[in-house]
Amino acid sequence: MARNIQSLERAAAMLRLLAGGERRLGLSDIASSLDLAKGTAHGILRTLQHEGFVEQDEASGRYQLGAELLRLGTTYLDVHELRARALVWTDDLARSSGESVYVGVLHQQGVLIVHHVFRPDDSRQVLEIGAMQPLHSTALGKVLSAYDPVAHSEALDSSRKAFTDRTVCAPEDFEHVLDLTRARGYAADVEETWEGMASIAAPIHDRRRMPVGAVGIAGAVERLCRDGELRPELIAAVRDCARAVSRDLGAARF
Repeated sequence: MARNIQSLERAAAMLRLLAGGERRLGLSDIASSLDLAKGTAHGILRTLQHEGFVEQDEASGRYQLGAELLRLGTTYLDVHELRARALVWTDDLARSSGESVYVGVLHQQGVLIVHHVFRPDDSRQVLEIGAMQPLHSTALGKVLSAYDPVAHSEALDSSRKAFTDRTVCAPEDFEHVLDLTRARGYAADVEETWEGMASIAAPIHDRRRMPVGAVGIAGAVERLCRDGELRPELIAAVRDCARAVSRDLGAARF
């Protein structure tokens, strides 16, 4: 049986102590509470501080939980709630559209797929939860880039690779795509990421009207498009799904 890593156990105990005790604790308090030498405790605290999991008050020298740890916790809760609220509506969207449905969130300069509903037919499909998609070329990524300032900055700062001859890469052209996305309330990807594939996505907002993700469908161009244009009934279905999930998350006027 593999042995636990002692330094990680001590770091975890330290975080629990800071989470459950007083607002701020000094080095001596932390060391004595965990039965650690001050030098050992200080080394762990310094590492946690460097990673943003712990912060030190300049005036008192005491330690408290850092913003990075709180951000990770909030992200987990947001994604967990997003998936839970989206279950029924994404199933309905898959049935009504006949296509695969995806829910994505911003993660590490890309789109992380957190929920995937298979296309409702007998074809062989692969579950894509945990897969990453690019921000600049996919419908999900464009929606996040259009509505989330952090995603917008990351999309502009990253190298926008041309996956096909349709991929929009130039900054000014990409900004125009985002303006169009905000004006229409949805984004499209017609063979910009994968040849022969198209997708449509719309934003999901929470009770604070903040963008927390995007929902969309993806499938063969010949199914999503008619006479060279995306089918309006599919666009409407995706937008309706996004509004329904947003309402379930507490967003008003959706």
